[in-house]
Amino acid sequence: MTDRSDLLTLLGSLGFRAPRESIEALLSHSTKNKLSPHQLLEALCEIESRERTARNLARREKMASLGSPKPLDQFDWNHPRLIDRALYEQLHSTLDFIHAGQNVLFRGPSGVGKTTLALNLGLRALQQGYTVRFCSLPSALADLMRQESIPATERRMTRYTAPDLLILDELGYVPVDTRAADLLFHIVSRRHEKRPIVITTNLPYKQWTTTFQDATCLAALVDRFAQHCHTIDIEAESWRLKQSQIRTGSTKIRKNTSS
Repeated sequence: MTDRSDLLTLLGSLGFRAPRESIEALLSHSTKNKLSPHQLLEALCEIESRERTARNLARREKMASLGSPKPLDQFDWNHPRLIDRALYEQLHSTLDFIHAGQNVLFRGPSGVGKTTLALNLGLRALQQGYTVRFCSLPSALADLMRQESIPATERRMTRYTAPDLLILDELGYVPVDTRAADLLFHIVSRRHEKRPIVITTNLPYKQWTTTFQDATCLAALVDRFAQHCHTIDIEAESWRLKQSQIRTGSTKIRKNTSS
């Protein structure tokens, strides 16, 4: 008869990923409570399924590079003078835009929460089983520009064309030369009507020329991106500046009180 240690080794060799401790606890529980073979196998499958789901999520989280975004329930919807909360909540709850291959544009000045909202879309997509990649637009283009040959660039391009959802942060803060603009055009074109892109920017479309100077592909790039795009404009003062002023004011009050 196979002992418990041999059984755990066998399960591991068959590709079971559940922790040994969890399986051992299940076996002890099975013996104590006299589970039937059917009940034991069902419980073992549940443990294995949970472990595979967790590992799959961890792998996709690592690839996504989302970091630890500010939770959506901490976002102050009353701070902006203008924001389409209903549209955002519909996008966030249903994720229909991913299946439809529709883009999302967050547009507004610095510090108003564009990145937070974009990251929470990505986090929601991850939780629903989609693959996601987040990066700033300048870093993505620099990554592609570093490749030393066309084949190498093509291989690296899949990093930005393959995920179900691509989030490009901070368009408009760093000028982009013609070659980099062409690379972005290829990303947008290859994902067009298939896999969505979320972009955060401080610029309206007509001012993208200030970032993509002399880029002949700009009109085509904007045309493809904007064709199926949900736009969320945010009008507000910088939240970070507001919080800094509040902290500064509190410090002054404490100093005046203590003096």
